Amino acid sequence: MSPSTIQTPEDRLEALGLSLPTPPTPVAAYIPAKRVGSLVYVSGQIPVREGALIATGRVPTDVTLATAVECARQCALNGLAVLKAEIGELGRVKNVVRLGGFVACGGEFWDQPEIINGASELMVKVFGESGRHARAAVGAPSLPLDAPVEIEFLFDVA
Repeated sequence: MSPSTIQTPEDRLEALGLSLPTPPTPVAAYIPAKRVGSLVYVSGQIPVREGALIATGRVPTDVTLATAVECARQCALNGLAVLKAEIGELGRVKNVVRLGGFVACGGEFWDQPEIINGASELMVKVFGESGRHARAAVGAPSLPLDAPVEIEFLFDVA
């Protein structure tokens, strides 16, 4: 697919060799997404692929930096799948407003931004300049289901 034929975010995902998974089912008492006006908040996503976590444990003791980046990217794909289920098509996204990234790690680990870049860079590849966003990348002693990464999202949609 040539750059001139890539029109939609879904086309861009396909050009990257990626596809959206089935939106993950919540594991507790919350909903996957909440729309308020033009804003859609997508609940925290963990790196589930084909029904299982890609990895478990803390970075870097149990999970390598490279695997954690892959986990962040999977969190982003899961978040986009939830968003698409909520709004119908990703072409309705006007802006990616914010990502909140959490990395399970110890107190002597400082590369959380590098890991969450796995999600941030995907947003820019899918949405172009509209994919640039505000962000937090923080360490946490543990995350749900022993996931190494969790990311929440805020989108502005038409």
